[in-house]
Amino acid sequence: MSIDLPGSRPDALSRRRFVTGLAAGGLVAGLGLWRPSALASSGRTRAMNSLTGTDFDLSIGHSTMNFTGRTRPAITVNGSLPAPLLRWREGDTVTLRVANRMRDAYSSIHWHGILLPANMDGVPGLSFDGIAPGETYTYKFQLQQSGTYWYHSHSMFQEQAGLYGAIIVEPRATAPYHYDREHVVLLSDWTDMDPAALFRRMKKDASYDNYYQRTVGDFIRDVREDGLSATLQDRKMWGQMRMTPSDISDINGHTYTFLMNGTAPSGNWTGLFRPGEKVLLRFINGSAMTYFDVRIPGLKMTVVAADGQYIHPVSVDEFRIAVAETFDVLVEPSGADAFAIFAQDMGRTGYARGTLAVREGLQPPVPRLDPRPLLTMDDMGHGGMDHGSMDHSGMGHASATPANNGHAAMDHAGHDMQAMDHSAGGMLQHPASETGNPLVDMQAMSLAPKLDDPGMGLRDNGRKVLTYAAMKSLFDDPDGREPSREVELHLTGHMEKFAWSFDGLKFADVEPLRLNYGERMRIVLVNDTMMGHPIHLHGMWSDLEDENGNFHLRKHTVDIPPGTKRSYRVRADALGRWAFHCHLLYHMEAGMMREVRVEE
Repeated sequence: MSIDLPGSRPDALSRRRFVTGLAAGGLVAGLGLWRPSALASSGRTRAMNSLTGTDFDLSIGHSTMNFTGRTRPAITVNGSLPAPLLRWREGDTVTLRVANRMRDAYSSIHWHGILLPANMDGVPGLSFDGIAPGETYTYKFQLQQSGTYWYHSHSMFQEQAGLYGAIIVEPRATAPYHYDREHVVLLSDWTDMDPAALFRRMKKDASYDNYYQRTVGDFIRDVREDGLSATLQDRKMWGQMRMTPSDISDINGHTYTFLMNGTAPSGNWTGLFRPGEKVLLRFINGSAMTYFDVRIPGLKMTVVAADGQYIHPVSVDEFRIAVAETFDVLVEPSGADAFAIFAQDMGRTGYARGTLAVREGLQPPVPRLDPRPLLTMDDMGHGGMDHGSMDHSGMGHASATPANNGHAAMDHAGHDMQAMDHSAGGMLQHPASETGNPLVDMQAMSLAPKLDDPGMGLRDNGRKVLTYAAMKSLFDDPDGREPSREVELHLTGHMEKFAWSFDGLKFADVEPLRLNYGERMRIVLVNDTMMGHPIHLHGMWSDLEDENGNFHLRKHTVDIPPGTKRSYRVRADALGRWAFHCHLLYHMEAGMMREVRVEE
């Protein structure tokens, strides 16, 4: 597929004004039905295509979309973006015949968070060879769970180009909460660029979208507030790391148009309700690179499930949803005919939005974007450290014997460790593979799980914000055993080179992480970068631990913000070869991925 590369950086303001005037729906453009004035005036949005049952035929092919005023190529399923919503039932066996109608590329579909045999997982090179042009692959598996999930391509950048969709698995037993109607809210990011060209741009200029560099005015203000010495020291530290505190996200609203159920902000996707109803909203972050902060002004949201699994209900005003996570929330709209569903990106460069309303065509006020957040040294695990003499390009430490934290023997994935105290609040160990590594531009020194931290840009904002600490699985640890061993991996990267990895080693350069079938083990993840990383282990649950090492929350994707060290338990109950990776698409493609093998 060949896509023209824009000749110059777009003017962000005029682009946004144009998009604001655009109507909803990329799909209608592909069908030759694009009528901006009619669609914009009506405010109506197309319903998400939905397929129900146990037997499905899905066709992957090229389509054209128009979200920004330019008709661009996309990759779709059955001609729609997002792909059709699939409704299944727990306990059923589903059969999905997936045909690749593209002439020029292999394809695949991964069923994110669904427990299934390894050869049904849909990862080319691990699960199977991929689906060749003109061929059909049949997926068949029994559903062992219920809840909100999603599916997407695992082939190159096809997910960014539109190959993603929602999954709802209806439970056999009655849910522990009541609702009168439901809506899926699938958030995503769209670019008019060829995603492969966007990746090349990131490799060439990783700060392309970072418009908000600090100015002389910022320096003067900081001197006034913090003093000249502290301000100079702060600038020196950031300079040593070749980073800026405004590097919140690699790609943002200057490149992306943010979508809600395949609808641009001006399209005003609308979900209906009747007064007095309790509405279940199934939020899915199906984006390639974007964290969203979601709220519905005027309504409390009661979160009842995370990653498809029931939790003790928790009432909030706002939540951050990392890439690939899902949250189910209950709302009870009353006192108004329409409420805005507002999902701003973490860097405050744009938003997706829709409406809950009693009828089509209503448009409640859209909130202003919150102030842009800035990273601090504490955010990145350098709080309270003396940075003046630190080398952030792969520093060495005195050798030390890895501690075992009082749990079990520790395995650092086959790499020697160098450093100091391994306790939660002290200095960290780092793999020897990071030392002097040209693909590692910083190392965190003092980290904690920070499960009760809502995250940068959400602290003390006057709203009650969801945290991992506030969520607790509705069930006890399904396994019950203590982990017999521990594996620690560091999330590493180099911002300028746009290189991402585990322990400073790219996917192509390392052996698989081997697990023994049936064992219960612990994975510890340490974020040595200034970016958040949503980490997804295929085939098995990731049971997040609290700060005391107890079972806390079952998930399929665990967000690891900068400045954190988090652990989760894994029961290796699925034989085969599995992917383990950052779910920021371009980070995965740049090397932050491992193979996990579960063997007898």
